[in-house]
Amino acid sequence: MGLLLFLAYLGYLDYTVRYQFQGQRWELPSYVYARPLELYAGAPVTPERLQATLDDLHYRLDTRLTTPASYVRRGDEFWLSSRPFRFWDKEEANRRVKVVLEGGRVAAMQDLANGKDAALVRLDPVQIGSFYPSRKEDRILVKLAEVPPLLIQGLLAMEDRDFYHHHGVSPRAIARAMWANTKAMGLVQGGSTITQQLVKNFYLTSKRSLGRKINEAFMALIMDARYPKDEILEAYLNEIYLGQDGARAIHGFGLASEFYFSRPLHDLKLEHMAMLVALVRGPAHYDPRRDPEKALRHRNLVLDTMVATGVIPEGDAEAAKRQPLDVVKATHRSVARHPAFLDLVRRQLHDEYKDEDLASTGLRIITTLDSEVQRQLEAAVEDTLPRLEKANRLEQLQAAAIVTQRVNGEVAGLVGGRDPEDAGFNRAVDAVRSIGSLYKPVVYLTALEQSRRYTAGTLLKDNAIHLKNEGGGLWVPKNYDGKEHGLVPLHQALAESYNLATVRLGLDLGVPNTVKTLRSLGVNRPVDAFPSLLLGAAEMSVLDVAQMYQTLADDGFVTPLRSILAVLDSEGQPLKRYGLDVHAGVDAAPVYVLNTVLQEVAREGTARSIYSVLPEDFNVAGKTGTTNDLRDSWFAGFSGDYVGVVWVGRDDNQPAKLTGARGALPIWIDAFRRFSREPLEPTPPEKIELVWTDTASGKRAAESCPGARQLAYVAGSAPQETADCVGPAQRALDAVQSLF
Repeated sequence: MGLLLFLAYLGYLDYTVRYQFQGQRWELPSYVYARPLELYAGAPVTPERLQATLDDLHYRLDTRLTTPASYVRRGDEFWLSSRPFRFWDKEEANRRVKVVLEGGRVAAMQDLANGKDAALVRLDPVQIGSFYPSRKEDRILVKLAEVPPLLIQGLLAMEDRDFYHHHGVSPRAIARAMWANTKAMGLVQGGSTITQQLVKNFYLTSKRSLGRKINEAFMALIMDARYPKDEILEAYLNEIYLGQDGARAIHGFGLASEFYFSRPLHDLKLEHMAMLVALVRGPAHYDPRRDPEKALRHRNLVLDTMVATGVIPEGDAEAAKRQPLDVVKATHRSVARHPAFLDLVRRQLHDEYKDEDLASTGLRIITTLDSEVQRQLEAAVEDTLPRLEKANRLEQLQAAAIVTQRVNGEVAGLVGGRDPEDAGFNRAVDAVRSIGSLYKPVVYLTALEQSRRYTAGTLLKDNAIHLKNEGGGLWVPKNYDGKEHGLVPLHQALAESYNLATVRLGLDLGVPNTVKTLRSLGVNRPVDAFPSLLLGAAEMSVLDVAQMYQTLADDGFVTPLRSILAVLDSEGQPLKRYGLDVHAGVDAAPVYVLNTVLQEVAREGTARSIYSVLPEDFNVAGKTGTTNDLRDSWFAGFSGDYVGVVWVGRDDNQPAKLTGARGALPIWIDAFRRFSREPLEPTPPEKIELVWTDTASGKRAAESCPGARQLAYVAGSAPQETADCVGPAQRALDAVQSLF
């Protein structure tokens, strides 16, 4: 009976060893990367941005560029040795180049290998986060053939000299360790074989007990009998714990090499390999960043042991001992560096990948995030919100913002709250708030699509209106300034955000027709087609609004916002590329007319403070938005390169006491002054004609006529009647004379 129980016990241990060792040995987190920085002549890159990117990538200062991931800088000139990386389209090999920056752009690039001009260099992308399994273990898997022989020999010299000669447990090693520890009067050598250490890390706990040691010994014997020595050693090299980076556990020599030295294994020097071997005995105890002196002593002990066992000559060891630790500065890599953006990435992946796959299969996800845009967007929110609170005696303000590439709808930056590191509520995606006057362009676009009835110069009535609601009460909208403005041209009504003119226009068009236009702009969130919708009584997220204005910025073409460029497997092989998905939404001609009016909003209307900061020729288009009781402050706008939407308010939905111009707009301005480089220069479609128009009468006028301005019209809709070219004084005199 005892023999049967023992055999059953061995059978259970055998099954346990084989089940994990033959299956998926490790749950590999998926790594999420920002968009890679591309360097080419004319690329908009400042010295500060390139320096920040190199810091994020943990490139080392090295005047000789001896290894990849190194650089040297002299003013606005950089010499780089890039890090190889497998992208979705090809493998980028190591490149050594000189980059000259001038005026915020790349002026020239030289390939240092041949002295010729370099056309394009794509740096490896910055890792911005990971999707981890329940245990936040991280590793870079390596093959045994990829590990430097000296590192393996040093490891065996320190941890298991008889590895290739014992059967998983070594009585000789135990005796030798006991003798060495007795002589040193301390723990300087362990008796466990590498196989036993692997078994403990793979299957057991670190709890010291007789039962655990017995299980460890039998499982080591089973593993040694079942699998080749090289396979066991390779698993050990990938499994061993070698440090801690916040919540992330550093496992394996592949990742440890990057973590401590910012070098791949094959670029390590003897002193680096000795330091990694030293960490096996106790990563916390011999941490070279925490206690460099203790780490240096133990590294040198490893070198002495390698000499004593004949691995290296004494001269090599002495030369290595003279070298500093050469550990890069602490390179904490957050699990979620930009949690709100990573939340959006996870959601957009959810239709194709299960959460458990994202957290265990080692995918490499290349995203659209522009690290510089994200950095500056976060800075604009963090700098501006406290100023708004102080200037207006407010507190508890929150903000959310999204920035997209104008030409393709790629999300370049996203902020989910005033604290960019907060992984809680994502206000950019989940907060659904009334959008106020941001809806007005939808109303005016609906009108401009009917070019036979409405043009930019059409006169609208901005007079009081009373409407009965379903409860029998009256809805009496008012302008923000409390005034009525009589007959006003359509472009002015939108630029000045007149509520009364907008309501009258929307009722004439039919509220449901404006909802159809909203759908044509790519927004599918349900809205109620009540008259109050015309003034923005529609609840949307910042993401919804960004989609709407993205379509306006892209001449009426709907490009669904996306946060992912490509997904690769753990070997770097492409699984899927996420290309453009563009379809026609709204005719480009009325969109062009609308955008000229949105430029007027920024030039002369509610957003005119933009040009107190941005250049006069930037030609920004945008719209402010304010909701009832000043609860929500919005601004949505675009330049030549980016579309941006900002919301400011409070989580408890109490009044923020800020209009769109006083709350959200200052953040938008601060952000765009930091990263936007291209003015808005839309090309008129063929169906557009520009006509000088008398704004008072809506008639065609000469350019020299007082009160005339050039307006855009859909072909065939421009006024045909010509206005008398008289000045304001003459008009006033004529009006007085008409009374008599």
